[in-house]
Amino acid sequence: MSRIRIYNARILTMADGCNFIEDGVLTTDGERITYAGTADGEKQGTVYDREIDAKGNLIMPGFKNAHTHSGMTFLRSFADDLPLDRWLNESVFPREAKLKDGDIYWCTKLAVMEYLTSGITACFDMYLKPYEIAKATEECGFRCVQVGGMNNFSQSLELQEEWFNELNGKNPLTSYILGYHAEYTCSKELLSGLSELSHKYKAPVWGHNSETASEVSGCEERYGLTPTELADSLGLFDYGGGGYHCVYLSDNDIEIFKKRGLQIVTNPSSNTKLASGIAPISRYLKEGIGLAIGTDGPASNNCLDMFREMFLVAGLQKLKESDASAMDANEVLYMATVGGARAMGLDECDTLEAGKYADLIMLDMSKPEMQPVCNVTKNIVYSGSKADVKLTMIAGDILYEDGRFNIGEAPDTIIREVNKVNQEIGGVR
Repeated sequence: MSRIRIYNARILTMADGCNFIEDGVLTTDGERITYAGTADGEKQGTVYDREIDAKGNLIMPGFKNAHTHSGMTFLRSFADDLPLDRWLNESVFPREAKLKDGDIYWCTKLAVMEYLTSGITACFDMYLKPYEIAKATEECGFRCVQVGGMNNFSQSLELQEEWFNELNGKNPLTSYILGYHAEYTCSKELLSGLSELSHKYKAPVWGHNSETASEVSGCEERYGLTPTELADSLGLFDYGGGGYHCVYLSDNDIEIFKKRGLQIVTNPSSNTKLASGIAPISRYLKEGIGLAIGTDGPASNNCLDMFREMFLVAGLQKLKESDASAMDANEVLYMATVGGARAMGLDECDTLEAGKYADLIMLDMSKPEMQPVCNVTKNIVYSGSKADVKLTMIAGDILYEDGRFNIGEAPDTIIREVNKVNQEIGGVR
């Protein structure tokens, strides 16, 4: 690993809100940041392997995609314009059953390429074949926190425990958190078993929660409880965790989230495209619940683009509340960076400070959509796009720069292999 110095930069550290440093310098030594501050405060005398003139561009923490299914790239634009139940049962589940060993490895690498172009430096990934996902992301140098997607048909309790032990503590780029797909795909006995695992390891649990109104009503018909109330009654949240989507939480659900210190990951593009609804994020924010943002998978979004998600988080709240002040861009940017890191347990990847991992991006502030620079955070959330991402660095390694990838694999090889997967499982129309 090399030592890198970036100078003549604007720096948004996110360490103390959204204030930024003019004429800043950021230095690294291997995978860690050694300095992030003003040029006049920099210690002199260090020899660097590379010095980068930022030319006034912005350095900031990378975005954290806090909910996704990376390997579903093979289903991008295939199962569109269908309601959620038909999307899952008629298009997704049958084709996932045809996947062979190695398929998800290539599909995950394609997702990593897209993450890097969007300035995403880590993902919270729920999908099949955790070893393949870990291999793919580690080879690319990408940071990935996996979460269990256990259900009645796959990912048994025994496998969850195996993955929890094998994928934690072995590689700093890879970790694993206990989880379940959703209440409606899991028996009560299975969820109870997951609760026992959570208590055994004193570990948090995550899962899809209250994504649609029918999901909530179905759970209430089965158990007389909402999905949140059921999970809490089984002790699934005794050690924290959280939920993805959370569009239809009741007042009591919100109190449970507050009491247990649970976090919410909102997925506005997916919820909009599948007509699931608009989560009341501004209320959750006022209630003090920890918030993060995810793209969801490339079969339901279909774009793994954090800029689009940020705009929708802000815009949909304003529309839902009929109040243009309902969601501030500063809060949204915090969710997309620090909030995501904390939901994923990446406390060393949240801000740009000495000693933290060098997981950062450079945004091109000279682009027309980023000028004039009246307010940096407003520009990023309301007018920024993935076209503004010049550089993406993870653990001190530059994996994407000016349209070029450095991920140990030729992009055309990855694309060719994913298209082969798509053809073999009948995804081509």
